[in-house]
Amino acid sequence: MGGLEVDITGKAGSFAISARFTAAPGVTALFGRSGAGKSTILKMIAGIMRPEEGRIVADGRVLFDAAAGINLPPRARGVGFVFQEDRLLPHLSVRRNLTYARWAGRRAGSRPLEEVVALLGLKPHLDRFPGTLSGGERQRVAIGRALLADPGILLMDEPLSSLDRQRRGEILPYLEAVAGETRIPVLYVSHETDEVARLADRVVAVEDGTAQVAGTPAEIIGFHRGEGDIPVSIVEGVVVDFDRRYGAASVDIGGVHIELSGVDLAEGAGLRLSVNASDVAIATTPHEGLSIRNQIPCTVEAVETAGTVADVLLRCGRQRLVARITARSASELGLAPERPVVALVKAISVASYSHAGKRHAT
Repeated sequence: MGGLEVDITGKAGSFAISARFTAAPGVTALFGRSGAGKSTILKMIAGIMRPEEGRIVADGRVLFDAAAGINLPPRARGVGFVFQEDRLLPHLSVRRNLTYARWAGRRAGSRPLEEVVALLGLKPHLDRFPGTLSGGERQRVAIGRALLADPGILLMDEPLSSLDRQRRGEILPYLEAVAGETRIPVLYVSHETDEVARLADRVVAVEDGTAQVAGTPAEIIGFHRGEGDIPVSIVEGVVVDFDRRYGAASVDIGGVHIELSGVDLAEGAGLRLSVNASDVAIATTPHEGLSIRNQIPCTVEAVETAGTVADVLLRCGRQRLVARITARSASELGLAPERPVVALVKAISVASYSHAGKRHAT
């Protein structure tokens, strides 16, 4: 299965959209603040909204080309769309909702129903009706329905936004399963760093209607401020040692090591680590006699102060970390660009995911 090529401009009312990126099979996240234009870009790809200029090509097939006058209708684009709300048909059972697109389109479909049911854990619910399901269960059905429509592209517009934190935690493992086995491009819209870190292979940053900056989650999310939340650093690493006696793994994050606690990993395993800025302290020199296992040599890149808080951007080997400390501490430590420091990170505070998105408890 080929990839997706997007190069479009357009408007949603008076809001200008400009999107230029590619997406290979796997999960590409469109990441940015609410109102940045992420959902509008999905709707233009799906054919629900029309761009003014540009092209959209999926697996070599032109879906939209303004210059050539090509604008395929949504039903002809081979796109599966999972919305923020489930949009299930309340009078049909889960089984009938799952197979509705095949029935309405009068096609057999190439993906077995049993495969999708097992992937999303829906077997116990096949004879139930949407009104008897939890929000997370309904959204799993919506995802299954989209997969069973045999799409060439799967678009997911913040599918967890309508769920509370507990329900999000219940459905994320199923999304990880979908991400791990997908053979088509999946565009996943979110402003949640945790979701993107767990699911995405690649991230496209969207800001003020523009989507052009792309890279790995570590490159794009590392200094993202989100919706006023504490910054989260995403770093990539490889397990170089595992101590079974203490259940501790040593991970090379590009020239320096960080220890994780409570994981069971094989040497050579690739990991993606998530570190909250509030869990990173800063010292000007290494310290002995501390319970904090990680003392990582870094260099200050920048100090951004806002009121009583300072976010300190650190270069650690070939990766980056963000530390949130008080502005007073930053001043008294004399933190400034190029200053060598030591980042202190508790081993138990680091969340880790495999590159395929599988979470490891830490």
